[in-house]
Amino acid sequence: MQRSSTSSLPIVDAGVDRHGKALAAEGVLNKRGKPIDKGFLYKLINNRVYLGEAVHKGTAYPGEHEAIIDRDLWDKVHAILQTSPRLRAANTRSQTPAMLRGLIFTETGTAMTPTATKKGSKLYRYYTSMDLIRNRPTDNASGPLRLPAGMVEDAVIGEIRRLIATPEVRARVLAALKEDMPHISSEDAIAALGEFDKLWGSLFPAEQARIVQLLVARVTVGTAGLAIDLRHEGIRSLARQMMERQLEKDAA
Repeated sequence: MQRSSTSSLPIVDAGVDRHGKALAAEGVLNKRGKPIDKGFLYKLINNRVYLGEAVHKGTAYPGEHEAIIDRDLWDKVHAILQTSPRLRAANTRSQTPAMLRGLIFTETGTAMTPTATKKGSKLYRYYTSMDLIRNRPTDNASGPLRLPAGMVEDAVIGEIRRLIATPEVRARVLAALKEDMPHISSEDAIAALGEFDKLWGSLFPAEQARIVQLLVARVTVGTAGLAIDLRHEGIRSLARQMMERQLEKDAA
């Protein structure tokens, strides 16, 4: 186990964002040679040609071709898209799993649990010590008792990225991969590890939370910052999955 210290959409939006990132990360291009990203997918969703219509100077007319999307599905998707972007973003955040649930503790060993407050349409997420929630006596020297969830999660993800790139962790993971997949080269394994950022950007929040649960054993919040204990077996498992993913891509 590696310890490191660091200082301190509804479904339509989430699906478009995820697939846009995934396609961009894979370098998929449209017929004009430009990347297929989230913006391209939104244009696709708004293309009335799929409804069997033709559009001229902003006005839609019945086309001579058959529709490939039925009107009911079109109306449902666009009803969501016409909702306020702020409200849609708030709904997406409210559905985001607390990726450090069960992993984060104070220096005294007290669990910090996900909490949230809502002001208007905006949701504020935190990790809060159970001592504070239950009004137990606390020592100011034990560190903060409530932290913004986004800040803590970003710090943990940043540290995971940094550690995966360190020579020590890479050497350990490469040795483990050689045991599991003796036919792969060190160069291929290193290249697969280097794809972590692209992989992360293509995942749903729930999938990101699963990866964190796989990689992190414990996060301790103290006066000096965060101490993160990583699961080396988890890194090994993730590296194996990424290596298999790379091999499948190469074979395609």
